[in-house]
Amino acid sequence: MQKILFIEDERNIAELERDYLEVNGFESDIAITSDEGLKLARTNSYNLILLDLMLPGMDGFELCKKLRQSLDIPILMVTARKEDIDKIRGFDRGADDYIVKPFNPNELVARVKAHISRYERLINHVHHPSEIQINRLLIQIDSRRVFVSREEKIFTAKEFDLLYFLATNPNIVFSKEHLFERIWGYDSIGDNTTVTVHIRKIREKIEEEPSNPQFIETIWGVGYRFKK
Repeated sequence: MQKILFIEDERNIAELERDYLEVNGFESDIAITSDEGLKLARTNSYNLILLDLMLPGMDGFELCKKLRQSLDIPILMVTARKEDIDKIRGFDRGADDYIVKPFNPNELVARVKAHISRYERLINHVHHPSEIQINRLLIQIDSRRVFVSREEKIFTAKEFDLLYFLATNPNIVFSKEHLFERIWGYDSIGDNTTVTVHIRKIREKIEEEPSNPQFIETIWGVGYRFKK
């Protein structure tokens, strides 16, 4: 059974979210503080984390950053704020998607299922080689690890998915809209900014000069292309 971690300081909200997911076959744990959530995430096996943005003490942004140091499972941030700057900060720290309060519980269930399904489909894919080696860049598919000049770089789930998709479709120009739909799905909250932020983060990790990329080219007015 798939297991979800809720990190939410309002227990009544977390319990309501948990009830809807458990009716749909998920198990779940609830943490009401950042420290408790970090401990549970590091000591248990989860398929997805639902992380509230406004937590006392360490907020959701910083907690997401800490979680990403060791986890690549989907992280969905739950927030009442719709500002683009918050979305950019969240994606910058490793969030995969946003759910804005108040939301329909059925939407929550649908998003959780979609993200877990997409993640499992990618990690269980068997039709591609076990690794991709391009000059100093090594992408290990099965373990979802990335090395640059033999140094491992830590990638979020969506950063890896995006890099993997581009690297397995080299020399093809993809628009931001196509990449968003392919990696995040039609039902996700986001826009072209989401793709731009993730491309920037990937370049910072794999490029010697992110402003003069060797791997992921910007095709102005069109989109991005992975050079092979």
